[in-house]
Amino acid sequence: MEGLLAIALQNATPVLFAMLGETLGQRTGVINLGIEGQMLVGAAAGFAVTLITGSPLLGLLGGAVAAAVLSLVHALLCLWLGANQIASGLAVLFLGSGLSAYYGTHLVDKQINGFSSGFQTWLGHAPLIGELLGRLTPTVYLALVLTPLVGLWLYRTRTGLRWRAAGESAEAARMLGVNPAVIRAQAIVIGGLFTGLGGAALSVDYTQTWIEGMTAGRGLLAVGLVIVARWNPYWALPAALLYGGAEALALNLQAQGVTLSPYLLALLPYVVPMIVLAASYKAAREGRGMPRELGAVFRGMD
Repeated sequence: MEGLLAIALQNATPVLFAMLGETLGQRTGVINLGIEGQMLVGAAAGFAVTLITGSPLLGLLGGAVAAAVLSLVHALLCLWLGANQIASGLAVLFLGSGLSAYYGTHLVDKQINGFSSGFQTWLGHAPLIGELLGRLTPTVYLALVLTPLVGLWLYRTRTGLRWRAAGESAEAARMLGVNPAVIRAQAIVIGGLFTGLGGAALSVDYTQTWIEGMTAGRGLLAVGLVIVARWNPYWALPAALLYGGAEALALNLQAQGVTLSPYLLALLPYVVPMIVLAASYKAAREGRGMPRELGAVFRGMD
């Protein structure tokens, strides 16, 4: 059981990072479908930095910075040039996919040494839960720590209140002396940092290799799971575990020799979250938890 939960948390970590970044952006009234491309750039840059320096920690940092730089394209297009957010996000998605494929060509078949598991620290010897903690790597712990911190910052600080105000009513925010465009630009870039962390965690820690298109839809899935989590960072972890748990279950079923097509089992991590999203979408459209400024974007998708 501990092993299955550890695998679920490991699988959920890249998606959780992406969800935290997208939650911050959507809370200010901006949706970014380009986080799939940003994750790919983060994965490629993180892997390259780790390969060059031998430091997975620097790899995470490099991936985060690379994705943040790419997110500036989305900020420029939709905030300063007035482009449609959906179209801008798709442009960033394709741009990130192309850049990562081009610059990642020389990274294929290379190997790196990622993070070590907790078995090599005191966590692996903790009473009762040492078996679980010992299986986890530092990126998982980082995601688990950042999740409540993002929630506390968003709901318990004055800056977080301003960000939420920008997402609820741009006019009201301006009356309070807050510039919504500046806040949304900050949210897009910080969201890019989180997204890059997710991509780098995937290549530097989870797979320790680079493959073109390795995110396999995790970024787009994260956008949907933000709705499942009701734009609330505290609910991001349970929502991400819908994916991580389903992927862990699929791997476990394959290991047990279940007579199902591996292609069908590979769909399981995506089908389960999408079923939950479909069940919760009506409530989201009715505005329960959705930032008001974001509602206009969703209505424009009809």
